Amino acid sequence: MLSKKLLQELRKQVGYELYSAHFYMAMEAYCVSKNLDGFANFFKVQTEEERAHARMFFDFIHRMNGEVVLDAIDKPPANFKDLLDVFTQGYKHEQFVTSRIYLLMDIATADKEHATVSFLKWFVDEQMEEEENFQKIMKQLELIGDNVNALLMLDRELAQRVFTVPAPLATQAQ
Repeated sequence: MLSKKLLQELRKQVGYELYSAHFYMAMEAYCVSKNLDGFANFFKVQTEEERAHARMFFDFIHRMNGEVVLDAIDKPPANFKDLLDVFTQGYKHEQFVTSRIYLLMDIATADKEHATVSFLKWFVDEQMEEEENFQKIMKQLELIGDNVNALLMLDRELAQRVFTVPAPLATQAQ
């Protein structure tokens, strides 16, 4: 059974995941405005992933006989200096999300809430991947500098990214 504190933090996480989707959609809009469709695609996929994560938390709370209460979503930033700024902000945001997942894991572990610990393990691994993705692109952008040809090559590479429904969510749908 979910403790009051764990349930409260899981509810908050639904909101954080929805905010993340909103945040990445703002980054997608920035990339579209710069005619960088591959970078826009990267953030479009990020947006879909975050919505899926919100759904996973939403469904988990209900499976654990909890009630989801949604709050308003804050307005994300709309102005970015350049692509490196976009990815730097995205990386910092992913670090924040990682800290949230760790907090949830700490509470679940202290509560000996093993079902929640099992559920959260997927997110621990996911966050490691998310941070790595942002770090890699940040480093590539730093290397590219003002090289437009290299930037366009990276843009084409990012256009190939596709959204894949997370395995736990796909399993639930069956």
